[in-house]
Amino acid sequence: MSVDGEAVRLADEVQADEPGWEVDPDDEWGMAVVATVGRQLKLRREAAGMRACDFAAAVKYGEDLVYKVEGGRRIPRPEYLEKADEVLGAGGLIAAMKEDVAKVRYPKRVRELAKLESQAVEISLYSNHNIHGLLQTEDHMRALFDVWLPAHTEAETERMVAARLARRSVFERSPAPMLSFVQEEVTLRRPVGGTMVWRRQLERLLELGKLRHVSIQVMPTDVEDHFGTGGLIEVLKFADGTAVGRSDGAFAGRPVTDPKQLRILELRYGMIRAQALTPRESRAFIERMLGES
Repeated sequence: MSVDGEAVRLADEVQADEPGWEVDPDDEWGMAVVATVGRQLKLRREAAGMRACDFAAAVKYGEDLVYKVEGGRRIPRPEYLEKADEVLGAGGLIAAMKEDVAKVRYPKRVRELAKLESQAVEISLYSNHNIHGLLQTEDHMRALFDVWLPAHTEAETERMVAARLARRSVFERSPAPMLSFVQEEVTLRRPVGGTMVWRRQLERLLELGKLRHVSIQVMPTDVEDHFGTGGLIEVLKFADGTAVGRSDGAFAGRPVTDPKQLRILELRYGMIRAQALTPRESRAFIERMLGES
């Protein structure tokens, strides 16, 4: 086999075997997107008079993968779409599909949450079981997913990690939303993933806490009258004055938009913030934890 042929075979095997690029059969929108992209690729290839084997050689991927992508059975990588655009002379039309295709890798529920976060001007979050997903390092995420039961497949883990990492773009938006986090002390003390992963996670909290639009507070374990015993609280506010909120301990955990219900969540969150350490005190607290480790 030639060097080029070996490269094609290896590229095909890498994506064929790499988890996280399969189409989720329960995601109707995702399946429709991948099917549409595959159909467009096939039509353009045929219009260019190229056989699948010739196209595969041109983009340096295996013929089997080409058939899977065109048949809507495999999510194409961004570089696959870029090479296809170049080979077929699509003028950027195929490459432009990358954004929608990238979203397909994320679970439906996460896509909906990420969309809300991308539109919010103010986000308030209280976490009492784990460090909030937006604050987690990649290694911390993987360590958490690895101990879930029943166990996730490697593909499911990759999909969830990719989705959670994508949500972190909320920190880089312009104009930036106001982000407020309250974390239970126990979530910071649990050495998820081992000492090095845990230390890097604490350092990540300190890094994010330096951002002007981010407030991170620690709720000490020894607080007696604790208003956060109802569990997680999330409140997202939007530029048009509307909002959506959710809490494990209120309204059966369902998202709510009714102003009266939202006021209850905001009241609870406000009291939790008042009981927690201030952002400055919280930073010193985290620094002491790092010093003690």
